[in-house]
Amino acid sequence: MGAGAQYNRHGRTAKDTRGKMNRRRFVLGTAAGTAAAAVPQLLLARKTDPKFPVIGAGEFTYECHHNWGELPAGHTYGGASHGVAIDSNGLIYITHHGTPGSIFVFDPDGKFIRAMGHQFMEKDMGVGHGIDIRREGNEEFLYLSPDNDTYGFAKMTLTGELVWQKDRNSIARDSGLYPAGARFRATNMNFSPDGGYFLGDGYGSGYIHKYDKNDQYVLSFGGTGTENGRFQTPHGQWLDQRDGVPKVVVCDRANKRLQFFDLDGKHLSTLDGFLFPADIDIQGDIMLVPDLHCRITLLDKNNQVIVHLGDDPEWRTRALEGFRMRGRPELWQPGKFVHPHDACFDRDGNIFVTEWVQTGRVTKLRKVS
Repeated sequence: MGAGAQYNRHGRTAKDTRGKMNRRRFVLGTAAGTAAAAVPQLLLARKTDPKFPVIGAGEFTYECHHNWGELPAGHTYGGASHGVAIDSNGLIYITHHGTPGSIFVFDPDGKFIRAMGHQFMEKDMGVGHGIDIRREGNEEFLYLSPDNDTYGFAKMTLTGELVWQKDRNSIARDSGLYPAGARFRATNMNFSPDGGYFLGDGYGSGYIHKYDKNDQYVLSFGGTGTENGRFQTPHGQWLDQRDGVPKVVVCDRANKRLQFFDLDGKHLSTLDGFLFPADIDIQGDIMLVPDLHCRITLLDKNNQVIVHLGDDPEWRTRALEGFRMRGRPELWQPGKFVHPHDACFDRDGNIFVTEWVQTGRVTKLRKVS
């Protein structure tokens, strides 16, 4: 199968993204941009609806719309909302552990469109986890990493037809890395510029597996460990081309860091300073990192922190105590995150956040101009 235009998860081609990058460079290079990075969290009630708390700073200020999207009766996120991706028409796809199916689709205004992903259910509940979208030729496809070792990983059309599915046995045979009893449980995928992709075995044996544009296995790197080049839960990853050199950036979640690799799996650098980074999205020069420990981080082209959205140490201490807060929605506070599990930009720079909480929760962070 040949590769067409390479889309990121918010429906922009590489060309679109470069245009966005030029505008970002100008803002970040000004004194105003530098000052914004140093400003603490702001509450701009006079400019926004007081029902929707405002977080962020300067150019990166957002209005929080918690519990975004209207689910019909009989539809539920179950034990968690997990992944989010946006197609070129602006439709939002949310993976979950509820029913029916394992994916809910919404229009940009939050109107429910359909449930799908019924192939990825166990005991009548969804096992949706990682989800990303790529355009290939004239069509877009979903790449899925279900939260279940039975289902492996898969490719699907935007309307729910299964294109192919690979299981643990196929990747064990191809890689030679899974002896009897070794765990395999994929969490997320990302795409390479030549039409291939990388699969992260985040809940399994800690490897990243590379496939070419014809879905043929190429190589693996990583494995479990704490040294550079190894992982403790490589939960999410993405293609980083912000400096013009393509590289894979991996959320090494339990090691509390990001790691950068070339496209052949050679370790390039490590970036510390995270709490429990879960996944990545990039728009222009800005990298977005949802952190399972109650905040979302935005970084500039030089990987310097612009702002931690929702960061509050006192709230975090409460929320992380035995992870009980995830099951207590009556205690959740407006403008605070509990457990951000995935997040991505839409084409207008808004951010959609899914959280690993019981009942699930999707928040739209509307960019304040």
